[in-house]
Amino acid sequence: MATKRRPLRPNIGTSSGSNMNFRPGGPDITRSEARGTRPTAAPTSIREILVMGVIHLCKKTIFFNTDLKVALYLGSLFVVSVIGDFVPFPKTYFARSDNLFNMYFVKVGWGWTLLFVVPFLVLSAYTITCGDHKRMLRHHFPRIVIATFFWFFWTKLFNIVETSYGRCTVKSFQSKPSCLKAGHLWQGFDISGHAFILIHSSLVLIEEARPIIKWETIKEHLRNEMHNRSVSENAGTNPLRGLNDEQMRSLQFLYKRLTPIIRTLFIGMAALQLLWDIMLVGTMLYYHRMIEKVISGIIAILTWYFTYRFWYPTRGLLPEEPGNGTFFYQRETHVFPFKRPSHLSGTTSASGASGPMRANPNGKVGATNVPKDQQMPTFMGMPLFTSPKVATAAASLLQSAQQKREQQQQQQFGADS
Repeated sequence: MATKRRPLRPNIGTSSGSNMNFRPGGPDITRSEARGTRPTAAPTSIREILVMGVIHLCKKTIFFNTDLKVALYLGSLFVVSVIGDFVPFPKTYFARSDNLFNMYFVKVGWGWTLLFVVPFLVLSAYTITCGDHKRMLRHHFPRIVIATFFWFFWTKLFNIVETSYGRCTVKSFQSKPSCLKAGHLWQGFDISGHAFILIHSSLVLIEEARPIIKWETIKEHLRNEMHNRSVSENAGTNPLRGLNDEQMRSLQFLYKRLTPIIRTLFIGMAALQLLWDIMLVGTMLYYHRMIEKVISGIIAILTWYFTYRFWYPTRGLLPEEPGNGTFFYQRETHVFPFKRPSHLSGTTSASGASGPMRANPNGKVGATNVPKDQQMPTFMGMPLFTSPKVATAAASLLQSAQQKREQQQQQQFGADS
């Protein structure tokens, strides 16, 4: 015979609502009892799940290890171009200079890049600056102006080199326009503008798409921070804690309204970046000589390295890196490197318990100098503790480390502004 289930909290009261077996949080619960609880996320729709699946696939495509991709660009430019110079590839439709992709994509490649990058940069930067258009225009938009300048400068320089140091197949024509107008060929050192624009555009797309990394965590930070302010809690390490009420309202409005557009633009950027890589293979096979393509690839990579790896990350210089804003939402994730033997106790040493965290330029974070067998096992990203004392020690250690990081970030932000 089934017995009546005993209520979890018999001392709260005798009303029907208070005897139900739910987690505390009803209207009869005092503030001290409810402290530390967090609101749950809203149910996720099927459409949202499909969109996030596509976003995840695009992230895997576009955020493929950038350093390795740069090495592949240089290596393939050399190897494939050498093969193309000595081994005659079959002449297909893509070998013609008037093919559809060359005429309407590569020749206006920078225009296609700006078509996706400019709105994505403006909307994402406007959101993470909490609607501060002056900060967005000063700290983020100049990156597009700089990239456009380098595109214009290098392509014009390539044309000048070809025109100044070339000659016509017929000696009576001394200038390139007159030689081509007469139907002859102009032979010069033609540094590949095709290879340059494709590599330059691809790297700019990769770097400017980085704000989408951990973009979904902003929603969680908003929900938790709104809850903290509603219960007058000032503790915690929420990156939005330093925002005032007006900035919070602006961020909440902009994130909700602009996130669908930002996601759509990101998917377009990922597809365009993949198209540029495919077109680059055709350029390696059919256009220009090996030395002309390798030089243009080196120039494109050096331009990317100077701007996105040296200039923008330097403190005190404008513009800022992609993803920097009024708050820091792309913070590192944490692991719990504790042992899991059955004799765990609260005497675990805090010093040396957590190893240094290192984030690479591709958005991935990992712990260094921590043996694998020393890390706390997890299930679906959550740590598995075998003792309440260990859980308490881990929570205290994590909270102190987060507070220290938050103070450092606030100091850096104050120094930069």
